[in-house]
Amino acid sequence: MEHADFWAKLEQLQPLSPAARDAVQSLLRAVSVPKGALVQAPGSRCNTVYFVESGLARIFYLLDGKDVTEHFALEYQPIVRAESLFTGQPTSKGIEALEASTLLTLHAPSLFALYDAHPDVERLFRRLFEHEHIQVLRRLESLQFKTAEERYHELEGQPELLRRIPLKYLASYLGITPVSLSRIRAGKKSGRG
Repeated sequence: MEHADFWAKLEQLQPLSPAARDAVQSLLRAVSVPKGALVQAPGSRCNTVYFVESGLARIFYLLDGKDVTEHFALEYQPIVRAESLFTGQPTSKGIEALEASTLLTLHAPSLFALYDAHPDVERLFRRLFEHEHIQVLRRLESLQFKTAEERYHELEGQPELLRRIPLKYLASYLGITPVSLSRIRAGKKSGRG
């Protein structure tokens, strides 16, 4: 089966009937992008749901000329600018490939058109978007209520993420400077953290 690992991850959230899977599969396209490629530019509208098949991508925005990372996606994780996808309005956020990546794409209007004929597709993507929304809320709470050291400690549970993300993007994601991140990491290595 094409993209077997992708389907296995999705069906952990919601099993699909063979007809529903075929309908989604007919919309699925793979696109390869080089490291540093701008998948979606800030200021554009989003009408595509992406999944990282291989590689690493991020959602970012510019604030007072400063590049701020909001979200990372590794293999088989979705990456979508939801506020634009659901409102149809342009967003100030963009999507960038941090590694050479293969992205699986779904044209959102075509996907949403499947919902009436295949309620299990609607349930699957509702659960997927709910899961992503919960992750955003947890990140917001973390930024509001936890120290930089605590936020870094949370990421230690995802060593693959820490290993692959360039430090400047990791610092931005944590809401600190690269110098502060270096201090936190040095403290961890020396046993002070």
